Amino acid sequence: MTTNKYYFQALDNFPYNLEETMQALNYALSYGDHNAESLCLLGRVYSEMLQDYETAKTYFEEAMQVKLDSVSTPLFYIDCLLNNEDYEEAKKLIEYAKGIKGIDQSRILYRKAIFFEKQEKFKKALKILEKAKKNSANKNYLDFITERINFIKAKIEKPKKGKDQKKSSNK
Repeated sequence: MTTNKYYFQALDNFPYNLEETMQALNYALSYGDHNAESLCLLGRVYSEMLQDYETAKTYFEEAMQVKLDSVSTPLFYIDCLLNNEDYEEAKKLIEYAKGIKGIDQSRILYRKAIFFEKQEKFKKALKILEKAKKNSANKNYLDFITERINFIKAKIEKPKKGKDQKKSSNK
């Protein structure tokens, strides 16, 4: 239970007070380095705050080894892989995560859409986001996905407008 106390302190301080977050994580991991939640949070610090994706990947991998059926670690790990442009690894983890009992399928589908968007496969991304909307369990997340759909549609329309303007200026 001691580890949980320090993990919750770290979680409470993240991302606003990294010094306190890291201190609490060090305590949590000193009591037992096989704490998947603490390892995941440490991965998040390195990924989201420090943009040290390679170090973050190490912590996420360790967390996944400790707890293969974690419903939170894959989500953050996929984000890290996508930000580091490790697309093949991200694709494999997305497929694996879809099979984890209890994981939010809408959140996994969202990450799959980001996977396609980062590769400029916008129509595939939109198709996946429509599936994510159907799987969404709350209004806030539904609104979030709808905003992302509009964002991607704007990306698709923008080049078309540019081409039309060039054609009209050449006349």
